[in-house]
Amino acid sequence: MTEQIEQNVLKRKAEAGKPRLRISAMSPAKALRVGLAKAAQDVLRLPLVVEAVAETRLSLAELIDMLEDRALFAVLNGPDEGLGLAALSAQVMTGVVEMQTTGRISSTVAPPRRPTRTDAMMAVEFIDKMMIEFETSLADELDITWAGGFRYGSFINDARPLGLILEDLVYRAFRIGVDMGMGAKRGHILLVLPASGRGNPPERRGPDIADPGVIWAKNLEQAVMTTPAQLEAILHRLTIPLAAVMGLKVGDVIPLPMAALGGVELDGVGGHKLAIGQLGQARGFRAVRLTLEDAEAMAAAMTPALADAGD
Repeated sequence: MTEQIEQNVLKRKAEAGKPRLRISAMSPAKALRVGLAKAAQDVLRLPLVVEAVAETRLSLAELIDMLEDRALFAVLNGPDEGLGLAALSAQVMTGVVEMQTTGRISSTVAPPRRPTRTDAMMAVEFIDKMMIEFETSLADELDITWAGGFRYGSFINDARPLGLILEDLVYRAFRIGVDMGMGAKRGHILLVLPASGRGNPPERRGPDIADPGVIWAKNLEQAVMTTPAQLEAILHRLTIPLAAVMGLKVGDVIPLPMAALGGVELDGVGGHKLAIGQLGQARGFRAVRLTLEDAEAMAAAMTPALADAGD
């Protein structure tokens, strides 16, 4: 057990400068599935199933070209004056309006017609609830910086003005296929948001720092992570007679082969060979570039050194 702890500590030391990747527990696609189903249930009292979610990145010109005629276009207001778009296909819009007016959804295919401002007003609560649930699901994820804070802003009955209303940016576009009322209406919703987030990053929730166990763990971590780890950088090894070594004085030159100038060997305490790296510079300092495999080998090889330091 002690050996395992020592290896974990040393591995953390070796990886301290590496960027940390975070695996998201909630993807945008999953958040949309959850948000739409909850919005339909809470606002429309209607079962809704998300059949598919397809995400693409589009320029403004590509976005305008893909918009479906006679869809309901709702411009979304977001953080820092950012704008997005929610487009409800004719069948989805009709299903929303039917549930808001009659309390039931018809299985009849809706005839094509141009949406009105009244249609938009009936869809506002549903759209806002969808966006609220979407951002709630992503509240702890980095995606919240672009996904959060958008709400219904205005209604556009024609796609052509959107080229002037929306900014010329790269957008995240989600085409969401939905089944409303167990097959009564099938259509899709297009959600489009700026790819570059303008919102606030997620608030990281951690354990209570006043907990004695947490304080002890943090103090132990600080003590261990600040323990010196001695390394030796070796350009080249050569053998010369002891008499020559005893005769060395300031200013003497020891010739090295040209091949020794390109690489460097890192050794730990006791002469343990840890890694081979490439000699170079970083920010004006001499530096050694290590691969991931080198770093992991370093952590394993340095375990005896840490054990000696702890004795």
